[in-house]
Amino acid sequence: MRNSRRIEAVLLAASLALGGFLTTAHAQYPTKPVRLVVTVSPGGAPDTVSRVLGDKVSPLLGQPVVVENRAGSNGNIAMELVARSEPDGHTLVVVADSMIVINPHMYAKMPIDVLKDLVPVSPVAQQSNFILSVHPSVPVKTFQQFIEYTKKVNPPLAYSSAGNGSQHQMAMEMLKSRAGIKLVHVPYKGGAPATKAALAGEVSATFSGASSAPQIQAGKLRALAVTGRQRSPLFPELPMIGEFYPGYELTTWIAIFAPAGVPEAALSRLRAEINKALAVPEVAKRFNAAGGLEPFITTPQQFSERIRADYDKYGKLVKLIGAKVDN
Repeated sequence: MRNSRRIEAVLLAASLALGGFLTTAHAQYPTKPVRLVVTVSPGGAPDTVSRVLGDKVSPLLGQPVVVENRAGSNGNIAMELVARSEPDGHTLVVVADSMIVINPHMYAKMPIDVLKDLVPVSPVAQQSNFILSVHPSVPVKTFQQFIEYTKKVNPPLAYSSAGNGSQHQMAMEMLKSRAGIKLVHVPYKGGAPATKAALAGEVSATFSGASSAPQIQAGKLRALAVTGRQRSPLFPELPMIGEFYPGYELTTWIAIFAPAGVPEAALSRLRAEINKALAVPEVAKRFNAAGGLEPFITTPQQFSERIRADYDKYGKLVKLIGAKVDN
């Protein structure tokens, strides 16, 4: 009996010691520089967001935040790299929403299961509106006229997007489905080239972010409507597409993900410091300058629900339009 009690006491002491060690280890996170792998080239919105956040979060964490660009395969390369890294919270990936909620439906073969191999750390930015614009040569002045014109013009108008599976494409395909119109998709390698194509008249229409405001104000593009649930403060006169087609809405987000298996203590610390940084007015100002982005703060549960809702919504849309990307 004495030996049994002695063994129990030893095991209890060992358990308490181990628990204390793990708690201390988690509390000390991070213990080295945090690597922020970005899914796009320098200058893209996720890259800008990463660098702005890195500047603010680094002193809060007490460690450098190192931004590393790993563009390619619409984010799949960077996401796979991070998913297969050590799950200690020191290697993270910054993604645009399409990479998480559209890629799995578009690509014939994904290198990872994004919903199992990655876990959301925190959303960081969102874009409330895309702007539907046409080249000035298109003989329409309003959104209603655009819909009527596209129904009768032959051959169909062409529109540009930031690439196969991009939110630009999804915005137009959703509109085509709801309005019963036809347009030809011309994918480009990024939002900037897609907008340039519309400016040059290579295509007749495009969806773009707030970064196209100067061209719209200069009359180089004619804005017709916006995709969000509220009118744009930049162009309050533009109607929401949802005013004509109830339920139509497209907003986008940028978020940070980690490999599955990262300790909850590390995730909690990251979320806390990221939210502190997002609350800084300078961050909101710099986000806005990067194409009309806004800080995106929400709870982990609400963000998980948003991911699942978007994943299901775009899965149905991709199936409807039959869009696929061969690996």
